[in-house]
Amino acid sequence: MSTCFEVYERCVQAIQQGFLVKKVSLTDKEFHFQNWVEERLQECSFHYEKLGRNRYPDFTVVEHTDGYEVKGLALPGRDKSFDTNSQVPSGYYNGRTLYYVFGRYPAGSKGLSQDESDSYPVIDLIICHGDFININRDYVHENKHVKGFGSYGDIIIRDRKMYVAPTPFHLAQGTTGVQTLIIPEDLPIPKGYKIVGRLVRKESDRLTIGYSFDLRTNKLTERTLKNPNQGQEHQFLACRLTGQSDNPVSMV
Repeated sequence: MSTCFEVYERCVQAIQQGFLVKKVSLTDKEFHFQNWVEERLQECSFHYEKLGRNRYPDFTVVEHTDGYEVKGLALPGRDKSFDTNSQVPSGYYNGRTLYYVFGRYPAGSKGLSQDESDSYPVIDLIICHGDFININRDYVHENKHVKGFGSYGDIIIRDRKMYVAPTPFHLAQGTTGVQTLIIPEDLPIPKGYKIVGRLVRKESDRLTIGYSFDLRTNKLTERTLKNPNQGQEHQFLACRLTGQSDNPVSMV
């Protein structure tokens, strides 16, 4: 049985019981929600490891081949896409099944007291299998560089890729203000869960296989090929605990 169900239940219980996200600092926004998720992992029956800053994924489970990448999204703010600097999003990495934990929380502290502005509730949450974001598992992320740039030919240009992917809040509707678990259709669902939506993602017509950058014109040009899996559909289920909202979830 996947650990995602237990993690999801702990997150739902914490939100219902009013456990707040605690602000780490005014500048370090990345770890506010990540610390909240780690507290939920501490409540689970399994052991986990925290890989540290700039490592992927954020947490790995010891007894199972599952990993968790955490993305906190402030509202109002950017919640339709997210940046990933280390690896392209995927449902599989280094022998592990990956799940993404997305949580939205209030961004501002205007009108709140000092104590209130140091902590805030999780507005809504989605845990989704990484395949829902990107199902390709063949690509291997590497940062490369070229030498010889500049007037004297001794400057190095680093090709350090950043990927920008859609969040499940942008891909699926019916997720606002509630908690939702999105998993592949073939993953067994334990008792106590109900299906609130069937989601389909269809592969694109073309695949980007490369790009080039002209340093004289600052023009970036991509190279594509026809996707051999063009139009192939991948089925996912939106689930909640039986006592949660029946609000249906569907693709936008």
